[in-house]
Amino acid sequence: MDVRGSRRDQPPGRRAGGALGGAPVGYRAGMPVAVVTDSTAYLPAELAGAHHLTVVPLTVVVDGAQGRESDEITPAEVARALGQRRFAVSTSRPAPEQFARAYRRLLDEGADGVVSVHLSARLSGTIEAARLAAADIGDRVVVVDSRSTGMGLGFPALAAGAAAARGEDLAGVRRAALETVDRTSTLFYVDTLEFLRRGGRITAASALLGTALSVKPILHMVDGAIVLRDKVRTAARALTRLVDLAVEAAGESDVDVAVHHLDGARRAAELADALAGRLGGRLRDCYVTEIGAVVAAHVGPGLACLVVHCRD
Repeated sequence: MDVRGSRRDQPPGRRAGGALGGAPVGYRAGMPVAVVTDSTAYLPAELAGAHHLTVVPLTVVVDGAQGRESDEITPAEVARALGQRRFAVSTSRPAPEQFARAYRRLLDEGADGVVSVHLSARLSGTIEAARLAAADIGDRVVVVDSRSTGMGLGFPALAAGAAAARGEDLAGVRRAALETVDRTSTLFYVDTLEFLRRGGRITAASALLGTALSVKPILHMVDGAIVLRDKVRTAARALTRLVDLAVEAAGESDVDVAVHHLDGARRAAELADALAGRLGGRLRDCYVTEIGAVVAAHVGPGLACLVVHCRD
């Protein structure tokens, strides 16, 4: 297996590096279907390029300064603003016209259709904007809800890209994305639920539960929503439990795993090592990336996230 990344002591299959931000990647001429996703997939740049994905960026505003995530506003800037308790951090979806321009360009370049795969409708209005744009163009554009974000979105987008590269039609590419959605689990730990509460991503009652009991929360995605999965007493136990839950999600399957972090590269490397030790040869690929500014704005510093994609 080709191993790429910056750490010399990587386990087989680990690929480290920065995630792709707001820069579009592109469509390969001759493919019957083009695949679009958004910047919250946090795909390693080489993967997005190899699968000919077009990436539409979301926007972040930090103290009035607006920019595309990753290439104009970085997760480090967001983490710093949140850490200094400057809460003037917000995010916004792409406008429908941004999607419409991307779809028209891809169709003009020769695609017969477009499959557009995006972060959960229960987390963002991004998919609503994509659907509005698709409705203007017609049935040549199909929009898929990944019911997640990060590589919970990235793995379905990659599956769609692989199906498109094989020459599958619009229905086949859509099916590849949806099947991968069903085989992907997203689990994560945050130091505090306060930022998720402020952004409306969890209920005030859930946030209060964690604060009142002084527990460390482990969350997961259920039908596109963030749901409390487990509670432990310390951060160290939370990370151990996170690995346990990822191994449980893998079952007996061969898996690909993504490890996301926010300003926590060392912690992410330790999680990747722990997973490699537990999963052994069933771990096919492991991608380690820092999340971008949009998700950073809603989770705050301290995020550790594991995304498990079962290959069968």
